[in-house]
Amino acid sequence: MGVGRRWIRWAGAGLFFLFLALFLLAAFWPVPPDRPPGGWADGMPGAAGALRRPFPPMPIPPDNPQTPEKAELGRLLFYDPILSGDRSRSCATCHHPDLGFADGKGRSIGADGRPMRRGAPTLWNVGYLRRLFWDGRASSLEEAARLSLTDPQEMAGQPERMVQALRAIPEYRERFDRAFGGRDGSAVTFENIAKAIAAFERTLVSRNAPFDRFAAGDPTALTPAQRRGLNLFRSGRTRCFECHTLPLFGSSDFRVIGVPDLPGEPADRGRAEVTGSPRDERAFKVPTLRNIALTAPYMHNGVFATLEEVIDFYKDGGGRGRGMDLPNLDAKIQPFRLSPEERADLVAFLYALTDESSMPPVPEAVPSGLPVVPRLENPGRARAARFNVGAQGAPEPPRAPQTWVVRPGESIQAVLDRTGPGDTVLIEPGVYFEALVVETEHLTLRGISRDGQRPVLDGRNVLGDGIVAARDGFTVENLVVRNYTNNGIVVPGARGVVIRDVVAENTGAYGVYPVGCEDILVERVLATGAWDTGIYIGQSRNGIIRDSEAYGNVSGIEVENSVAITVENNYVHDNTAGVLVFVLPNLESKVGFRNRIVGNRIVHNNGPNFAKPGAIVGNVPSGTGILIMAADETEVTGNEVRDNASFGIAVVGLYQVFPKGTAFDVGAIPERNWIHDNHLVHNGFNPDPKVRAAGLPGADLLWDASGWDNLWRERGARAFPPLLPGPEWPGPVRRAYWRLLNLLVRLLG
Repeated sequence: MGVGRRWIRWAGAGLFFLFLALFLLAAFWPVPPDRPPGGWADGMPGAAGALRRPFPPMPIPPDNPQTPEKAELGRLLFYDPILSGDRSRSCATCHHPDLGFADGKGRSIGADGRPMRRGAPTLWNVGYLRRLFWDGRASSLEEAARLSLTDPQEMAGQPERMVQALRAIPEYRERFDRAFGGRDGSAVTFENIAKAIAAFERTLVSRNAPFDRFAAGDPTALTPAQRRGLNLFRSGRTRCFECHTLPLFGSSDFRVIGVPDLPGEPADRGRAEVTGSPRDERAFKVPTLRNIALTAPYMHNGVFATLEEVIDFYKDGGGRGRGMDLPNLDAKIQPFRLSPEERADLVAFLYALTDESSMPPVPEAVPSGLPVVPRLENPGRARAARFNVGAQGAPEPPRAPQTWVVRPGESIQAVLDRTGPGDTVLIEPGVYFEALVVETEHLTLRGISRDGQRPVLDGRNVLGDGIVAARDGFTVENLVVRNYTNNGIVVPGARGVVIRDVVAENTGAYGVYPVGCEDILVERVLATGAWDTGIYIGQSRNGIIRDSEAYGNVSGIEVENSVAITVENNYVHDNTAGVLVFVLPNLESKVGFRNRIVGNRIVHNNGPNFAKPGAIVGNVPSGTGILIMAADETEVTGNEVRDNASFGIAVVGLYQVFPKGTAFDVGAIPERNWIHDNHLVHNGFNPDPKVRAAGLPGADLLWDASGWDNLWRERGARAFPPLLPGPEWPGPVRRAYWRLLNLLVRLLG
């Protein structure tokens, strides 16, 4: 018996120390940072669509500093066929300077003489991109050069043979040694070949198109048709600017738009071939639109011959409009109306992105003596020249701000077209059947109240956007905006935005929609009937939504991929969801933090979800009070959150919407959120099936156990899990508890 007791004591002690060791490991083992594989991308939000948004600094890798000698060497190598396996093709064969540094074929011709799967994308402004090739398989120009030079279908070169051939040429030996610091040809290496070509490609910058001169303040740089096309490009109807972001008119993001495969060709999986993620099936990099007039045919496989065909494809809803079943189709791809005249205006604007003024000269000869690609006629140049004739008028001289008055029966837009910076447009009460475009900086658009009436913009369920304001310093006050098919008030990429005392009713996707903006004030707005969000601020920074009411929308208020937005003293009721604070992938802004939700009434948001197919908000469960998804450093305090059937306040990661294992370009985990001192009453009494399917019950507070450093202090609230970490918990205890919860989640499936 004594021996048995000793063994029991020893076993108990061993289990205790094992448990202690496991606890200490769970408590003190570092938690990896929540970042996408490439780190934070493309900087901070704000002014994403601003016309005057400057080009960012050219990214230069530390191990390949830019020098004129290196770029000049790269220019010669770019045009020299000596790098190819059979010495018959150069980089310029598929990236021809006269074809917008593309090849004009749709499907490039491989080294074996047969068509490849995809066409060569343009190299204009390629130095600004984080991911190269249509599928993003290269993360630098140097890597892209190495891959292309050695790919059997592209250049089919062999590194050793390239180096040997170049060292045999005195001029190349001298140029490599001068550019990279060698002696007697020692700098001729395969790595330096790629570095020199990359240095040349970083000189291919196009940023002096007619559009750029217009954005810099020359109103005569664009024709009237091109200005109308620019307004369409930046409208909430087409939403072109949200993917083809300024100033590059493209990005390193990948989108699923449903480009049709060529007849008889197998489906191209696109980005999924690199990541393996289901979300990336048929996703391709967003190409730049600069010099698009020179790079036909279009899309990764050249399936569309003209820009008109491309616009029709988007207008019809992308691949879904062609009958393709695409569960991961990008939410921004929705059908929209466009007249033949508007389509022509949009094409005219795209021609205004043409600029070859910084074209490096094509060498007449290269040191190897092999033939350089011949110069080509590109009909796109002549077409662009016909479009890019400017407004052909002198700009008006500066003048003092004026006040204009619009009376019933008159056109508001006609007055807006005559305004100058700092003007005020007053609108008499009445109903105006118009879709307005504001192109004047620091303009105030104000409705006049009389006998309890104020002016109404009514789209009669025919017009797209009520107001698109494309300049800084825009203020709109005291209007009713109703019955539009796309959006109520859209403000893309502006600074200093005020939307005040506005009713947005039945306006399509959004009631008010400042996106990519800075310094925003939305106050005393009533928004109802939006199939996405009543009051939205997205990809923006420094803003306030206050003293407003949102009801009858899918989402009452949404803050998306934004920084330093305060939502305070609003009444949000009878929507599908009350307030959303999201960080979503595949947007230009990759972050969302330091937002505050304070002092709001968020009540009875139990309506049906009537979002359009494919919209992210369509995944939001009915009965949502406040939902924080993947956002960081959100403070939620002082709110009355009551009678929401699924939950009062939830903090979750992106994996609640996207499949586990999905590769994101944003942090997927909510971190450092602080939920405290709210008034939570009768939430979670009848959770939506989406909540039950996620294995979560209804509650006042929900947490999916993602993000160890989120904190709660809500006395008396019904929570899941029942115990939520508070500020009094030491960090090691919180980490250990978080790891235990995640272990339980895995064990329970």
